[in-house]
Amino acid sequence: MPRLAIKGGKPIRSKLFPAYNTIGKEEKDAVKKVLDSGNLSQFLGAWGSDFLGGPVVRRFEEAWAEAVSVSHAVSVNSNTSGLFAAMGACNIQPGDEVIVSPYSMSASAIAPMVYGGVPVFADIDPDTFCMDPKSIESKITGQTKAILIVHIFGHPADMDAIMLIAKKYKLKVIEDCAQAPMGKYNGKCVGTIGDIGVFSLNYHKHIHTGEGGMIVTNNKELAERLQLIRNHAENVVEAAGVTGFDNMIGYNYRMTEVEAAIGIEQLKKLPYLLEQRIENAEFLHRALGSLQGLSSPPWVEKSSLHTFYVQPLKYDQSKLEVHRNEFVAAIKSELPSAVLRETVPLIGAGYVKPLYLQPIYQKKASVCSFNCNHYKGSVDYKKGLCPVTEQMYFKELITHEFMRPGMKESDLKDVVDAFEKVVKYIDELKMNVPVAG
Repeated sequence: MPRLAIKGGKPIRSKLFPAYNTIGKEEKDAVKKVLDSGNLSQFLGAWGSDFLGGPVVRRFEEAWAEAVSVSHAVSVNSNTSGLFAAMGACNIQPGDEVIVSPYSMSASAIAPMVYGGVPVFADIDPDTFCMDPKSIESKITGQTKAILIVHIFGHPADMDAIMLIAKKYKLKVIEDCAQAPMGKYNGKCVGTIGDIGVFSLNYHKHIHTGEGGMIVTNNKELAERLQLIRNHAENVVEAAGVTGFDNMIGYNYRMTEVEAAIGIEQLKKLPYLLEQRIENAEFLHRALGSLQGLSSPPWVEKSSLHTFYVQPLKYDQSKLEVHRNEFVAAIKSELPSAVLRETVPLIGAGYVKPLYLQPIYQKKASVCSFNCNHYKGSVDYKKGLCPVTEQMYFKELITHEFMRPGMKESDLKDVVDAFEKVVKYIDELKMNVPVAG
């Protein structure tokens, strides 16, 4: 009689895991105060006292800047908008190359194309899953103008090595910190090491405002450019007396007072939420990383901080003799998802498909980036471009969210029991045992 749930056995757990919901009375009270004021947004797309937004937006920016010890914070309506604005602030022009990660949300690679730039993909490190500095340096050409780093899964990238490369070749560095709020690298907050850092406040991040983002920098001129791009720059540059910005077209990337009010309260909760994530991740790191066929990547140095947007595991098919995808499907059958996300599993195989395999790169869609007279280089996005990335996506990487805050020790033990069960009865996945139903 089958033991594994995927083959008709009884699952380890059927009750949904606890919800991850960081919104509480504090946020509701803050929103009510904004609603009662009648002032839901105070931005004006014209030069004047309201060009930088209303009082709650400004308080949120000040609080974020203080939290990460940076000089300037500029709120936006998404991390994606922040990355786009960062490209403009760094003066990316048609024909410029920007080195990007192939293993991230698509906006991280698309950002240069908003200004006619060309994304060039560097491979990732097999333990951190962040961009490999050696691969980055190998991709630099005379057209390279910037490096867009991603602190993927919450793991800080190797910023010392990356900043040395940037200094050597005089390149701008933008840090995509969407998955790493308050993460640290050698004692410094991620996002504050390069020229510009961008954070996400999307609803499924550590903390959120529904939609939203925050950009940080220690450079006053870059901060001013970001503020202009956020709010209809072309309409205000003359009145503001700004000159020398060849690509200074503005957009509406503005955050509302309601979102900022929520953000202020969410930011106060972030240290505790990170503490819970790390504690749960440590438990699962010890328990799952020692199982046959699985390994947990090395823990970060004590002076650094991994924020665990998701927790990665590596799978060795030679040890268990079934494909990783079959193994993950078996785990999914043993465990439910969570309250508030009933239809979305808390575990997955491979994260995102390498971005350069998307149609826009494979077909080199008719956008200026690939078909511009200003571009003197050439790019090839063929399969095999980033072998480590492809190995992780197609064969080795498993990501899960079981370390989310709200998970009790009993919940975590169910997770461990499920993994142990599938490993113990792995032979059932090799046999032609009918699936129930």
